[in-house]
Amino acid sequence: MPRIVVLRVGHRVPRDSRVTTHVALVGRAFGADEIWVDKKDGGLERRVKDVVERFGGSFRIRTGVGWRRSMREWKGRVVHLTMYGEPLDEALAKIPSEDLLIIVGAQKVPGEVFEMADFNVAVGNQPHSEVAALALFLDRLLGGEGLRREFSGSITVVPSARGKVVEEDAT
Repeated sequence: MPRIVVLRVGHRVPRDSRVTTHVALVGRAFGADEIWVDKKDGGLERRVKDVVERFGGSFRIRTGVGWRRSMREWKGRVVHLTMYGEPLDEALAKIPSEDLLIIVGAQKVPGEVFEMADFNVAVGNQPHSEVAALALFLDRLLGGEGLRREFSGSITVVPSARGKVVEEDAT
């Protein structure tokens, strides 16, 4: 399976901390392997690593990562999620099954990102959440497989039609 990395561009500490945490959690839950964030944020790193430790999986986070260098040096394809790009369904048909670097902006991304990306993908053409855009893109890209993965953590949420069912490993 190709490697999928989410690159968060324009993260503002502490202003975007909550939303960037959600971008990371959606990436993890929907099939990404890691997230890179352009600004150093130790609190964000701790929160995401805590979720991975408790709920399982091999998802990784790196902060303080230069977005230009990351885009230039990336060996696979670069997908920029935006409301100004090619419609999602049309773009998906063109994106090869290889390593992907998915750009998700926190604020207005520099125009250079549009030029450097292999694909500028519009998940709708109305203002919306980057969290929603990432979830929809990953779900469509992976055909729902991201949601069916096993994480093997010390905490497991068991699907239930009513109420919360949580199993916790006592070790």
